[in-house]
Amino acid sequence: MILVFGKTGQVARELARSEGVTCLDRAAADLADLAACAAAIRSHRPAAVINAAAFTAVDAAEEREAEATVINGTSPGAMARDCAALGIPFVQISTDYVFDGSGDTPWQPGDATGPLGAYGRSKLAGEQAVAGAGGTWAVLRTSWVVSAHGNNFVKTMLRLGAERDALTVVADQIGGPTPARDIAAACLKMVKTLATEPDKRGIYHFAGAPDVSWAAFARAIMAEGGRDCTITDILSRDYPTPAARPANSRLDCSGFEAAFDMTRPDWRDGLAAILKDLGEA
Repeated sequence: MILVFGKTGQVARELARSEGVTCLDRAAADLADLAACAAAIRSHRPAAVINAAAFTAVDAAEEREAEATVINGTSPGAMARDCAALGIPFVQISTDYVFDGSGDTPWQPGDATGPLGAYGRSKLAGEQAVAGAGGTWAVLRTSWVVSAHGNNFVKTMLRLGAERDALTVVADQIGGPTPARDIAAACLKMVKTLATEPDKRGIYHFAGAPDVSWAAFARAIMAEGGRDCTITDILSRDYPTPAARPANSRLDCSGFEAAFDMTRPDWRDGLAAILKDLGEA
C-alpha cells in the first residue's frame, strides 16, 4: 500500500483513483502536527509515502509564512525521516517557485535556487529538509497544475469565459501547464522505481509540454471549451499580486524522463481530458 498525505488537493484526488493507495485528509493527519504525521506512517505501515499535501495559497503565504513553512518545510522533512527509519521510499511534490524566474532557459534540477516569495521559500525549505533526512527520497518539481478538481487556471478561465466576452491575461510568464493526473502517475512510477533502485534518489523536474504563456494557454482553453471570449496579452506589472510570480517557469525534464522512462505529458491532451471530466467536451 502507498500512503498519500492529502486527499482533496488536485494531485491527491488523482492518486486516489489508483488501487493500493490510501489518502489521508487533514483530520487523519494534520501537516502542522508532526507527531500525527509520524503516527500515521507507522500505523499504516506503507510500502512508500507520497506527500501531496501543501500550503498552496501563494499570495496568502506572504502574510502567513511561518505557517506555510511548517506545512511545506518542516513537516515533509519529518515525514522523510520517518520513512528513512522504516526503509521505505518517500516522494515530495515541489514547485517551479523555488527559482527566481530569470532568463529564458529551462531550469535544471541542479541550478541555483532563489525563491521570489514566501511560498517558494517554504517549498525550498521542504526540499532541503527531505534531502537532509537520508534514506530513499525524491523531490518532484512541477508547475502550473490543472485538473477538473479544486481551484485552478483551467476552471477559472472556463468560468470567466462564460461570463465575459473579453479578458486580459499575463503573457510574459512562460511555463508548462501540468495535468494533475500525469503528476500522480509520475509520483507512483517514482515510488515503485525507488523501491528497487534507491540510487535514483534526488530532485527531478516534471511539467507539461509545450511551454506556453498564461495568455496563450487561456486562448487554448477558450477554444477547446467553446468559449467566445477574446484574450488580450498584458504584462505582469499590469496585474500586480501580493506575491511575485516567476517569469520563467520552464523546467528541463530530461533527467526525469531518463530515470523513470516517462515522457513529458502534452497539456493539450490533458486539457481535453479535463474538459471531458467537467462535461465540457
